[in-house]
Amino acid sequence: MDRPPIIMTNTLLFALSGLTALIAVPWYGLTHGYDLWQWSSFLLLFCYCGISITAGYHRLWSHKAYKAHPALQWIFAIGGALALQNSALHWSSDHRRHHRHVDDNQKDPYSAGRGFWYSHIGWMLREYQREIYHDYSNVRDLQNNPVVAFQHRHYLALTLATNIGIPLLLGLIHGDLLGMLLLAGVLRMVMTHHTTFFINSLAHIWGSQPFTDRNSARDNGILAFFTFGEGYHNFHHLFENDYRNGIRWWQFDPTKWLIRIAAWCGLARDLRSCPEERIEQARLEMQLKRAQARLHKQDDRELWQALLQEEYDKLSLQIQHYYANRKQLLEQRKRKALARYDRLKLQLEYRNLRDGFLVAKRNWSRLLAGIA
Repeated sequence: MDRPPIIMTNTLLFALSGLTALIAVPWYGLTHGYDLWQWSSFLLLFCYCGISITAGYHRLWSHKAYKAHPALQWIFAIGGALALQNSALHWSSDHRRHHRHVDDNQKDPYSAGRGFWYSHIGWMLREYQREIYHDYSNVRDLQNNPVVAFQHRHYLALTLATNIGIPLLLGLIHGDLLGMLLLAGVLRMVMTHHTTFFINSLAHIWGSQPFTDRNSARDNGILAFFTFGEGYHNFHHLFENDYRNGIRWWQFDPTKWLIRIAAWCGLARDLRSCPEERIEQARLEMQLKRAQARLHKQDDRELWQALLQEEYDKLSLQIQHYYANRKQLLEQRKRKALARYDRLKLQLEYRNLRDGFLVAKRNWSRLLAGIA
């Protein structure tokens, strides 16, 4: 089968910027050197681009995980143009298609099933999407967004103004124009590209699957560090409308922290998060599935299977009761409508359910350890 024609603009952009970053940037550093101001400019613009993609393009516009003030949307729209990853409208259209048809080699625009190279960058080098390139039927809501619509109409002008204008201005202020263009311009752009592309490629290959194995997405804390929290990809593909990717307090997700801070400042609202009982249930189902797979190697697997199912049913029921009671307690606290006796009674019931839930989790963990 004939391969689609090469997209020369993309191919030249990635090739020339990549070669410049690999050769010219270190050569200039060795012969002239970069100072703290230049490295600070690189880091600041790199973070601005990355956060604009993760908090803006991804969680705000692609998944509608929260609502943002127009001022914050403009900040993300300009940062997205600086990131040079197409307009927010086009990016979101591709990404929604990816989630709807994940791992489908025909319909997923950057399907991991077609290999690392294709999902990382290859899908942008040829006209694989030419028949649907301008099909924005899945982002009609964004077409009505004035910020997104403006950025899409004027994307080329915004891209040139930000990617040339900002490093040029910084270079003129600093006094080393070429050094700033190389570091804050070219290297920043290449790093922004590939850290984002790693989510499409590495995050579907490298890592664990604690929540689902119905797609290739993986959780990877190392990737999360380099991608502003996007590395918890297995969770994200199951709970895509959650504004968080790292759900634990200790998981590195600066995008989540930024959205929370924006909410405290009145710049974001209606933050969406998946109920904790659904998350716990998904994790439990995956643990059961893996334990059942290991039982095929056991001689007394029927006995283990019965015990495993019994403990699973107990813990599953405890999860339902515990989180339902906790939700009721939180709602009553908000309303402050309970009499003291009823409130104490509800709190006692909650503590008993919590203790039972923790005991069931410990028993389940011991059982899984025994099977392993």
